[in-house]
Amino acid sequence: MSAIARRGLCLVLAAPSGAGKTAITRALLATEPRLHLSISVTTRAPRAGEVDGVHYHFRTEADFIRATRADELLEWAQVLKGSHYYGTPRAPVEAALAAGNDVVFDIDWQGHRQLRQKLPADLVGVFVLPPSLAVLEARLRTRAGDDEAEIVRRMRGARDEISHWGDFDHVLVNDDLADAVTAVRAILHAARLATARQTGLPGFISGLG
Repeated sequence: MSAIARRGLCLVLAAPSGAGKTAITRALLATEPRLHLSISVTTRAPRAGEVDGVHYHFRTEADFIRATRADELLEWAQVLKGSHYYGTPRAPVEAALAAGNDVVFDIDWQGHRQLRQKLPADLVGVFVLPPSLAVLEARLRTRAGDDEAEIVRRMRGARDEISHWGDFDHVLVNDDLADAVTAVRAILHAARLATARQTGLPGFISGLG
């Protein structure tokens, strides 16, 4: 297939914890060379093995607040009052889109809503549902390190997250990981072919002869 210049897109995968969002994202990144993971900015300290600019951009709270006031972040949040801030830097995302590369985001419904306000024409939102809440809870219980209180907290958060499914362009149920990856890849490929996104179409068509 002849390559036609295009503008990249923002692919947001949102889901309650345990629905399989991270596994789908990893599978796509491993097979889609033009897809890149958005690296968030955070005010928390690096954990063991984390590298600045690879896992997160680590910044002071003062730098983060300055970035929000300068509109340098596409979305941001303080998950709990008094906790650390997290956000998406604008410059690398816009550079990737202009270069025809796609960016995948691991953010919640609130981040998705902010991102849609900033880049409405570039966003494709996919919400991933579990087959049932019982299956979701069972998946959470297989994770090492989550105590009962944490599982209860995550299940409460899952119900709230799921209530925002209507904000998204696409919704799928992840009852089989391979099928879910195939479905999201199909959404990504179709979005890349949108007429408005293929900026090189006029030139390509005029050169057909």
